Amino acid sequence: MKEPGTPPLIAIFGGDGFIGRYVCEALLKTGARLRIAGRDPRRAWFLQPLGSVGQVSAVPADITKPVSFANVIDGADAVINLVGVFKGDLEAIHGDGPGKLAAAAKKAGVKAFVHISALGADPDSPSEYGQTKGRGEQAVRAGFAKATIIRPSTVFGPEDQFTNRFAAMAGASTLPVIAPRTRFQPLYVRDLAQAIAAAALDPAAHGGKTYELGGPEAMSMRELNEQVAALSGQHPDIAEVPDFVAAGIAAFGFLPGAPLSRDQWLMLKRDSVPSGKHPGFREFGITPTPLGAVAPEWLSRYKKGGRFAPSVA
Repeated sequence: MKEPGTPPLIAIFGGDGFIGRYVCEALLKTGARLRIAGRDPRRAWFLQPLGSVGQVSAVPADITKPVSFANVIDGADAVINLVGVFKGDLEAIHGDGPGKLAAAAKKAGVKAFVHISALGADPDSPSEYGQTKGRGEQAVRAGFAKATIIRPSTVFGPEDQFTNRFAAMAGASTLPVIAPRTRFQPLYVRDLAQAIAAAALDPAAHGGKTYELGGPEAMSMRELNEQVAALSGQHPDIAEVPDFVAAGIAAFGFLPGAPLSRDQWLMLKRDSVPSGKHPGFREFGITPTPLGAVAPEWLSRYKKGGRFAPSVA
């Protein structure tokens, strides 16, 4: 039996990833103990200095192998699933795995289960990514009825593969933009992490709910590229890629090194903004951070001369 006053133990699948490091940071500040689950525990070692001695541990586990769940969730107060991919066996990773993990957590007496999905999750989505995310949500609800499901829009932050990619491409004289009219509502990774941490620590307030989280600004893909370029001190010409050209590129997405897969193209054809049918950041008491307020922190390195280059009036 747990001693009174013992900090909660949170098991985090995928805690060694981009979003995971910020979720760990948010939870460690509350004094929680963390058990990071991943296929290679060594990938989580960088998180240990964020906490005190013994506050962070890393254990081997695989979302597609239920036999690996027991050692991770044993004695845990909450389980967070952050695992997500764009390539590979999406059905096993997004669809089957989360449901089996949720059921195992329920059986083990875990108090809170937080599942990170995505805007556009829908079993009837045209993309495999959206379909498997939608089936995963259904499986999680079946296994743990009081689970919290969080659907974020595109997430930005210092280590992202989103703003950094656009800024790197903006170094050329012309910046091609695919799906220029598709709308996004990008959110700051630390805001998302705060919401995830709150859901894990307070299931009485957040359990059983589905949240759709977006940042304070809705913008088209073109507008997003223009803003990232400006924040990184670059001013390329914008070239909108016609849909038929993008579709042709995506048709060869199965080839190694292809810039765009067919499934990614299908995803890009749909807006990634909250529907308004589910609660958002307000329920967590969080005011979302605009891209322009924080992105210069990491995008300045793309300026000519780097982060120490003088500002141009």
